[in-house]
Amino acid sequence: MRFVFLGTGTSAGVPMIGCECAVCTSADPRDNRLRTAAAVEFVDPTGQERTILLDSGPDLRAQALRQKLRRCDAILYTHNHVDHTFGLDEVRRFNIVQKAPIDIYAEPHTLDHLVRVYQHIFAKQHNVNDSFVATLISHRIEEAAVCNAGQFDVFGLQVTPIRLLHGRLPILGYRIDPGPGTPASSAFPLAYCTDVSGVPTESWQRLTGLKTLVLDALRHRHHPTHLTLDQAVNIAERVGAEHTYFVHMSHDLGHEETQSSLPDGMALAWDGLVLK
Repeated sequence: MRFVFLGTGTSAGVPMIGCECAVCTSADPRDNRLRTAAAVEFVDPTGQERTILLDSGPDLRAQALRQKLRRCDAILYTHNHVDHTFGLDEVRRFNIVQKAPIDIYAEPHTLDHLVRVYQHIFAKQHNVNDSFVATLISHRIEEAAVCNAGQFDVFGLQVTPIRLLHGRLPILGYRIDPGPGTPASSAFPLAYCTDVSGVPTESWQRLTGLKTLVLDALRHRHHPTHLTLDQAVNIAERVGAEHTYFVHMSHDLGHEETQSSLPDGMALAWDGLVLK
C-alpha cells in the first residue's frame, strides 16, 4: 500500500511561465512541481491491484506516465477548480486498459462543474461522432455525510470526507484508513488536505490519530485562500501526526532552503515522492 505525490505545485506550477527566479531556474529536481494531485496504490481484499486518484489536474497525463500508473479505479475530488479537475479527459485510457468504468466521488457543486465542462463525457449521446470518452460512475458526497463524518468504502479503504475552507469556498479533504483485508502501511491513517485556508471546528476530530498529514502550504506571505507556511506548521503541530508533508507550494518556497527551517517530522513533499 503506497501513497504517491503526483504533483506538489500551485495552480501555475513550478517553474512558472516567464519567470527566471532562483526557484524557477533551480537545478534541484524537487523544485520542479506539477499541479498538486496524489494517488493511493494498494491491493484490495480480493487480491486485485487498485489505484485511487486524489483529483485529476491538468498534468495528469505527464504524472501517470512518470509514475507508470496502470490503473485508475476511482477519483476523490477535493473541489472544482481548474488545477484539480482539468485532467479528467485523460482517464479514458485507463478505461481501455482495465476494461472497467471509473468511480468518481465529489460534492454536488464539483460534480455539476464536471458535467458542465465535460459534456462530451456526461452527455455522450449528444456528440456528433461516437467519440472516445471516459466511462464514469458518479457518487455524490452530500453535506449530511460530511457533517456526520460519513465514512464510505472504496475497494476496501475507509474514506472519510473532511470539511475544509478554501477562502470562502467550502471544499473537501479526505481521511483514508485501511479497511479489513487491506495491507498495512506505516503511512496510514492519512489525511489529505490541499487548498486549505482554515479548518472548521468540527473537522479537527477527524484529524486525530494520523500517521501522515498532507497539508497545503503555499508561501510565506499571506494569501486569502491558502495557508502560509507558518500557518501550516501551526496546524500540523496541533494535529500531531507522526509525519506531515506540505504540498501546493509556489515558487516562493525553494525546497532545500525551506526544508532546513522546518520542525522535526515535517517536510516539503516533492513530485514522485512515495510513502509506503
